[in-house]
Amino acid sequence: MSGGKEKEEQLPVGREEDYNELIQVRREKLAGLLDKGIDPFGGRYLRTNQAKEITSDFEAFDGKEVSVAGRVMAKRVMGKASFAHIQDATGQIQVYVRLNDIGQEAYDFFLKLDIGDTIGVRGNVFKTRMGEVTVSAGEVRLLAKSLRPLPEKWHGLKDVELRYRQRYVDLIVNPQVRDTFVLRSRIIHYLRKHLESKGFLEVETPMMHPIAGGATARPFITHHNTLDMNLYLRIAPELYLKRLLVGGFEKVYEINRNFRNEGISTKHNPEFTMLELYQAYADYQDMMDLTEELISSAAREVLGATSITYEGAEIDFAPPWKRVTMLEAVQEHAGLDFEGLRGEGEAYLAVKKLGLEVRPTDSWGALMYAVFEEKVEPKLIQPTFIVDFPLEVSPLAKQSKAQPGMTDRFELFIYGRELANAFSELNDPIDQKSRFLKQVEKRKSGDDEAHMMDEDYINALEYGMPPAGGLGIGIDRLVMLLTGSSSIRDVILFPLMKPAK
Repeated sequence: MSGGKEKEEQLPVGREEDYNELIQVRREKLAGLLDKGIDPFGGRYLRTNQAKEITSDFEAFDGKEVSVAGRVMAKRVMGKASFAHIQDATGQIQVYVRLNDIGQEAYDFFLKLDIGDTIGVRGNVFKTRMGEVTVSAGEVRLLAKSLRPLPEKWHGLKDVELRYRQRYVDLIVNPQVRDTFVLRSRIIHYLRKHLESKGFLEVETPMMHPIAGGATARPFITHHNTLDMNLYLRIAPELYLKRLLVGGFEKVYEINRNFRNEGISTKHNPEFTMLELYQAYADYQDMMDLTEELISSAAREVLGATSITYEGAEIDFAPPWKRVTMLEAVQEHAGLDFEGLRGEGEAYLAVKKLGLEVRPTDSWGALMYAVFEEKVEPKLIQPTFIVDFPLEVSPLAKQSKAQPGMTDRFELFIYGRELANAFSELNDPIDQKSRFLKQVEKRKSGDDEAHMMDEDYINALEYGMPPAGGLGIGIDRLVMLLTGSSSIRDVILFPLMKPAK
C-alpha cells in the first residue's frame, strides 16, 4: 500500500485503549460528514445484482454496468487507484476505484471510508490481470457508516461467548457461520415440503398454556395481568395437536419453539425448536418409518449424501436403521438383564452397584431408564431406534400388548444424543386420567417436572380420538448434525446467555 493508508490501519492493535481510539476516529469522520451535509445513513439504493451472480457468471456481465452494494471488508489504496472488497449476503466482489473515473472529491471521499462501512457502487464489470472479477466504479455512495471497527481489526472474534452475544458481528466476519444458518433454513424448508407432500397440514398452537403439559419438564411461568392468572410457556405442543385429531384433522404438524426451564449445555438451550406431528390411524412403527425417511432424505437433499463425518465419527443416514428394545440395549451395553430383575429391590441393588444415584422407592421401569440414560445413550453413535419404553416414564404413550409394563414408544439416538421421540398415542381417556393422577402424586412429592392434571384434555379424549402415531424431532440437534456443529449455540442465532459482566 502507499502512504495513503488511514490512521486506523496504522494503529497498533490488540489493546482496549487502541480500540477506543479507533471508535473516536470514526466518530470524528461522522461529524465531518454531517458538517458537509452528507447523510451517513442513507436511504434506498437501487441494486441491480448481487456479488455471487456476477462472479459466478462473468461472461454474462463482462463490460456491462451494474449496481452492487455491501459492506467494505478490505481496502487497498494505491495512489490514484484503489481496490476494495465489498460483501453482501451472497459473498464478496472486488471494486476498482480510480481518481480519473470519479473525480478528486469523490476519490477523496472513498479514501476516507472505513472497513465495515456499507456502500453502493455503480460501474462496469471487468476482469483484472490477476483474473479477479471486478466492478470499475463510476459512482460510490455511502449507505451506512460503521462506528465500530470489525473485531478482526483489533483482537479478532475468538471469544466464543462474544460470538454468541454479538451474533451480528459473528455473521459479518465469519462467512461459515452465515452458511450454517442458510443451511438450517434449507433443512426446515425441506422438512415442510416433505411433510406437505404426504398430506400433513401445518398448524399453530398456543405458546402460553394455562396448564403445562405434553412433556416431563420444568416450565417457565408468566402472568397475565388482565385475567390475573399464571400461564406457562409451552414445554410441548402435544396436547393441543392431539385435540386437533379429536376435531377431525388427520395429519397435522407444527415447527415452532418450546421452552423448558432447565440447564444450558452444548446440547440444551431453554428455548429450542421442535417439529411435532400427529397422524391418525397410525402407530409408532409408522412413525419410525417416517422418521427414517424424513431425516435420511433431508440429508440427501441439503448435503447431497447420506453419509457424514461428525466430530471424527462416520455417520451413515442411509436406511434401514438399527431397531433395538431398551431391555436389549441395557443388557448389551450395561450388562444388566432387567428381564430377570423384575423384583424392584433386586433391580435397585443391581443399579446401585453400577454407581448410579437412585432411590429404593424408584420403580423397576424408572431404574432401567436411569441405567439406559447413563450407560447406554452415549454409546449409540449410528442412527438407532430404541423401542419399548417403561410405562412409568411414558405417561402419554399407549401400553404395549406384547410387553406388560412397557409402551409402544421409541426414541432415535445419533451420536449419543436423542434426536426424536415418538409413540403410539394413548387415546383411552380412563387410562390417561389414571396416569395423570399418578403424575400429580409425583408433583406433590416434589417432582416439579411431572405432568399436571389437564381435565380439558381428558374431556377431549372422551369425545373420542382415533388411534394415532405422534413424533417429535429436535430441529436444533438435527441441524447440528447436518452442519457439523459441536454446540447447539452454533445453530441458534441468538442463544440465551448470562448477562455480560
